[in-house]
Order: sequence, then C-alpha cells, then structure tokens
Amino acid sequence: MSQTNSLPREVADAYVDALIALDPVTGTYLGMKESSSRLPDTSPAGQEKLAELQRATLARLDEAERQPGADRDIERRCARLLRERLTAELAVHDADEGLRSVGNMATAAHSVREVFTVTPSETDEDWAAIAERLRAVPAAFAGYRESLALGLERKLYAAPRPTATFVEQLTEWADTGEGRGWFEDFAADGPDALRAELDEAARAATAAVVELRDWMRDVYAPTIEGSSNTAGRERYARWSRYFNGTDLDLDEAYAYGWSEFHRLLGEMKQEAEKILPGAETPWVALKHLDEHGTRIEGVEEVRVWLQGLMDQAIESLDGTHFELAERVRRVEARIAPPGGAAAPYYTPPSEDFSRPGRTWLPTMGQTSFPAYDLVSTWYHEGVPGHHLQLAQWAHVADSLSRYQATIGIVSANAEGWALYAERLMDELGFLTDAEQRLGYLDAQMMRAARVIVDIGMHLELEIPADSPFHPGERWTPELAEEFFGAHSSRPADFVESELTRYLTIPGQAIGYKLGERAWLLGREKARQRHGDAFDLKAWHMAALSQGSLGLDDLVDELAQL
Repeated sequence: MSQTNSLPREVADAYVDALIALDPVTGTYLGMKESSSRLPDTSPAGQEKLAELQRATLARLDEAERQPGADRDIERRCARLLRERLTAELAVHDADEGLRSVGNMATAAHSVREVFTVTPSETDEDWAAIAERLRAVPAAFAGYRESLALGLERKLYAAPRPTATFVEQLTEWADTGEGRGWFEDFAADGPDALRAELDEAARAATAAVVELRDWMRDVYAPTIEGSSNTAGRERYARWSRYFNGTDLDLDEAYAYGWSEFHRLLGEMKQEAEKILPGAETPWVALKHLDEHGTRIEGVEEVRVWLQGLMDQAIESLDGTHFELAERVRRVEARIAPPGGAAAPYYTPPSEDFSRPGRTWLPTMGQTSFPAYDLVSTWYHEGVPGHHLQLAQWAHVADSLSRYQATIGIVSANAEGWALYAERLMDELGFLTDAEQRLGYLDAQMMRAARVIVDIGMHLELEIPADSPFHPGERWTPELAEEFFGAHSSRPADFVESELTRYLTIPGQAIGYKLGERAWLLGREKARQRHGDAFDLKAWHMAALSQGSLGLDDLVDELAQL
C-alpha cells in the first residue's frame, strides 16, 4: 500500500503487515497460516531490522497526522497508541535490552517454543508446516545465542538468578522425563505419513536446546556471576514505560502499593475470621483451606471445572453487564505445557476466531487444586477478564485498526482490565462464599505486593516505618521473596517463580494494580459526567471496543465514554 496521504489507521495496519513478514510468531498468533512454517530472526541483525521498521513507521505517522481527517477520534486514538508503543519499544531496543533478555519467561527462546502450542495442527498440511518450523528452531536458538554473546562483549549482563532458572528450564525442555525433549513430545502427535520427517526435525530442535543450555550453563552464567539481579532506576523507568504506557512517578506508585496493602490486609482479616476464628493471620486461614477447603481432584477434572466456571460467567453476564457476540462467548480452558512459569495465562483468539481464546493452567506437577485459588484467577484470565477484552478487540477490528485490535497491547491496560474484572465480580456479588472471597482478596494482595517489591527491590527503596515487615531496611531480592511468601497463599515454588519473573521483566508486574486504578478512575469520571444516566453495560462495551491505550491516555478516553 502506498503511504502517500495515508491516515494513521492505514499506517498502523501497514506496520502489522510488515511486522508479520519479519516475525512469523506474531503472524501465527494472528492466525496467519502462511506464518506456520517459519521462525523470526532472533539475532542482533534481526532485532535491528525490526527497529528500522519502527523508525520508518513513526516517520510515516508524522505525515499521516497532518492529513485531513486525522483528527477524528478513531484516527486520533490509533495514532496515539501507535506513537506511544513504537517510541517505547525503540527506547528498549536502543538501550540494547534485547542483548540481555534472559529469564523464566518472555525471551526469544520461550517465544520459539510456545508458538508451537498455537500453530495449526489439524491436517497433514499443517504438520508439514510444523516440520519446517521445527527445522527452523536451531537457527532461531543460534540467533538468540548470538544476541546474548554480543551482550557479553558489551558487558550488558542479565541477572544471575533468572539465568540459573532459565538453564533449569532448558534442561526440562531437553528431557521431559521420557528420554526425549519437549519438541519430540510435541511432534509425536503428528501423522504417520510424516513421522520420519517430524522425528528428525524434532531431534534437531532438541539438540539445539541442549546446545543453548550447555552454553548458558558453561559460558554465560559464569561470565555474569556477581552482576546485579536488579535493574536500577534508569533501566526500571525505561521498562516501566514499555509495560505501562506512561512515565510513572515511581515513588508515588510505591506509596500507593503500600496503601493498598494496608487496606486489603484489613479486609482479609475480616474475611479470615469467618473461616477460622482467631487465626493469627489471613494466610493461616488460607492454609487451613489448603487442607480443609473445597478442592478439585485431578488435572482433567480441574480443566473441566474451569471451563464450567467461564461458561457460567458468560451466561450470567451477557445481556446484563455486557453484550457479547456469539464468537466472543467461546473460550477454552487448557492445561499449560510443562517447563514454563508457574502463573496461569491467556492466549487470545486468532483474527478470524478459528482458534478461540484460551486460558492455561500450569499444574507444576500437582493433581489437587484448592478452589479458592482459582475462581477470581479465572475471572481475571478468562471471563470477564482477558478474554472479553482481547476477543472483543478482535470482534470490532473492522472499526478500529488491525494494529489496535491485535498487537498494539499495553500490558498495564490489559492487566488492569483483568484485575478490574476480578473486582467487578466482587462488586456484582459473585464472591459471597467466604472461601472464594478470601481467595479473591489474596489475589488482590498479591498484586499490591507486586507493586511494593518490584519497585522496591529494583530501586532499592526503604521499607516504610509502618510496615509490619523489616521497617527501615532497604529492599533486596531476598527480602522481597520473604515478604511475598509471608503475604501470599502461594506455595514456595510459585513465590520463587514470581520473584524470578520480576527480575526477568522489571516494571511489568506493577501494571496490574496501577492499571486497575486507571480503569476505576476512568469509570468514576464517566459516572460523574453522566450522572443518573450512566449505563454500566454501555460503558463496558464502549471501553472494551476502543482498543488499547497507555495509562497516560486511558483515563482521559474512558472518562469521555
């Protein structure tokens, strides 16, 4: 498409087309079958090609914003998002963050593995494309290693703790316990007609995993030994902008996290009294629930139970607090493949909804699951959380831009909506059961604790005097893990995974609570603007149909709906 006289939405959609050509992983998540056989260039040269596309797109956007019609709301919102996202992404690239991307999630290696779980696999033709994609794994892992090696040359080091965890994950990917690797397990489901081809390609992919693991263990980890596990204020501010879409006052955000901690602790104590009168802390009551509360036994049984929870939420909310298209009503509960992080997650539908939205539960080897820990989490991951927002964007893509409906996601916008969704279900009376409500408050507390420890440890801030935990000391990752474990019902392996996650992707974990605050503020301003005529259902659907925005723009736009 010619860029002459293009409006912002056209520039944004041309960017998506060009991005898919560079990044077939993105293409697969969007449902582009032609992407199924390829993997991206993860080398420094591949990263620079993406940056060149982003710079060229910003230049075209400058011209587009001068065109007649660019001031229409639908164009203005798109331009606002595209400029903010590309600027934030380029800031991360220009600081060479892609040369030290190591951790327990969100690296190029994780992306390469996880894309296979959403690659079409229904026909022999699909599996032939998978075989070709499997053959591309060694080059993708080699490019990633090349990027990390250049980071070592430039003394741009990843954090040691996430590096050690990544080595452990690679070991699990290399051997799942059956004498074969994850890629070989995945390929085993392919058709007999392609068996030899798939097995050969999968073995080569596993060999690439082993090669990367050995290099990470024997070269990378010893080189970075003794480097800092934390980001420092400058790097943290850069990542915070990337994940939150705003230049936060980090000290104010830290104070807000503490205020939410104290508020939620009071509510949790009241709810815990209903479950175990006289419990020393709410987490003693939650531990009591681990032993005596409602549980779902069995991995397949918990998957079916979670599916029923989402189906019930859709039936209850559709027509009352939301108006859902039929294809948005479809969402699947899945069990996550082993070897990833401990937290549940969501993958959105393909653009044509041929692949539905899916929630994923990592079992971490468990076969018995406490219900209190799952209900509000699946309101967050599924309905009315991530699924309703991201599937609605896909549903209204024709009235947005493809960019807004798919890849132009600000993490804090999406995570903030999902946390708002948990609170909404509490407001609407879905959490009257004491077990479930204490579980919800525990989940809220976890998000408040994320603000405290993520900002606190990366900036090495002082713990305030009114804290019940080590007042006056300065945060370290060790104190952060102790604090998180003491104020969460999550088991030790989850807490360890969470802290490693915060060290891997600084600034992301704070977006849940700060994003929720933005959604609540935007709703309150809209309510004040409309007075008695405020229609919550209409506001929800308008809010879910405007695409993503950074937090600095979100409140303004929500208030006008």
